[in-house]
Amino acid sequence: MPDSDATEDLMEKIRHLPRTSGVYIFKDIFGRVIYIGKAVNLRRRVSSYFMPSGKDKAYNPKIASLKKSVADMEFVQTRGDAEAVILESRLIKRWKPRYNTLEKDNKNFLLLRVETFLPLPRFTFARNRKDDNSAYFGPYLGTAAIRSTLVELKKKFGIILGDARPVDNGDGTWKLYDDARADISRFPNVVTAEEYSKRVLAAMDFLKDRDSKNIEESEAEMLKASKSLDFERAAKMRDLISAIVETRRMYRGESVDISRPRPEIAMRAADSLKKALGLKEEPVSIECFDISHISGSFCVASMVRFEHGEPARNKYRRFKIKSFVGNDDFRAMEEVVGRRYSRMVSEGSPLPDIVLIDGGKGQVFSAMKAFDAARIPQPFIIGLAKKEETVVMADFSEKKLSRRHEGLKLLQRVRDEAHRFANSFSAELRLKKIRESILDDMPNLGPKRKAALLSHFGSIGAVKNADVSELQKVEGIGFETALALREFLDATLAKGECDE
Repeated sequence: MPDSDATEDLMEKIRHLPRTSGVYIFKDIFGRVIYIGKAVNLRRRVSSYFMPSGKDKAYNPKIASLKKSVADMEFVQTRGDAEAVILESRLIKRWKPRYNTLEKDNKNFLLLRVETFLPLPRFTFARNRKDDNSAYFGPYLGTAAIRSTLVELKKKFGIILGDARPVDNGDGTWKLYDDARADISRFPNVVTAEEYSKRVLAAMDFLKDRDSKNIEESEAEMLKASKSLDFERAAKMRDLISAIVETRRMYRGESVDISRPRPEIAMRAADSLKKALGLKEEPVSIECFDISHISGSFCVASMVRFEHGEPARNKYRRFKIKSFVGNDDFRAMEEVVGRRYSRMVSEGSPLPDIVLIDGGKGQVFSAMKAFDAARIPQPFIIGLAKKEETVVMADFSEKKLSRRHEGLKLLQRVRDEAHRFANSFSAELRLKKIRESILDDMPNLGPKRKAALLSHFGSIGAVKNADVSELQKVEGIGFETALALREFLDATLAKGECDE
């Protein structure tokens, strides 16, 4: 852990960072480069690493370990986002920082997640921890390790994984699978929620013991690596041990009650919302809106609907913004809210009990303007501001609910689902744009050389698959340009395929 003077010097540097795009370089107390990242806004991005880790923050084991190791930093300003992507790629290849290697190496440090908020909890994995009443174990070093554990749990205890979609039979029982997996498992495929909860509890007890064994094995591996002078491997094991201990410390103290039937949880959440928000009746239906964009290039929106505390996925909606092009969350929110409820009124459909807006006062005001413009009586509208998870009321007053408040947890689930749904739509459009016009975003690549590339290779797909030597064969493309283009294509495609 860096000493206090080093930390003060570091924070002073961060406070004076420019609000421009660029690349930041983190170093440890020995001056070694340990992480390189890019940013649209250097001060905002770097500052985010060192903000207080309140309960509202998603816990990421790799980031927690990185924060403890940073003692100094440097930065390089760039002329734009694309240049930052290329520079970051070059510097990572040159220095091979440890934490970038951890990030790339099978996307290490994965948490095993038990979705205890579902009627039949599923076992899956996640990179960050959400405050959604799930239970977390690990982390595990790489996808191979966590997938192996999930397969083992399924065989030993008959639990279901993330690909399962249980069906409610309507008679108090559930069908776990409706395909060949039902015949392969040695456990009954039709169960009650109470029967399945026993399987989940047994698997979670097994995982608690497994975490302890993982610490012991990692300590032995760290010692072995140190003796053989493999300090990079030893450091990786040290970080893994630290992350496991931190996960247990932060979350193992929270009690997760999976024995309580899901309808009861929904009723309690609805009742708590009624009391906290001053509603006349317990809310049954909630619709939430979220705007997603990437630097204004793709501006889309999502609307998700929950009924009786559960997602009604067949009633989800996606919206492309039609009234303008650019980056304006407020105008986008006003447009999609107006379109949604104008149509519902014209169809004679009842409005939801709660309209939840992802955002603060500005977004809530935009939603209210939409109802006024359409001359539709406003339903109950609230916002959920992410920074402090504050509920923003229609009169712009704010309510701060306890992090353990079941009503707040329901609102968070709805908001997070809207965010996921909007981002998935945005990612689809982003990939489509990458396929159609990737060369348009390459800096310093003029129309003639773009035309030459397409003429030589015949298609964008062929350009994307070309190596540096093949790119050099194109008229007007020298080695430096070919190298920059290859790195740009790699970085852009990786971002398009992985970011959400």
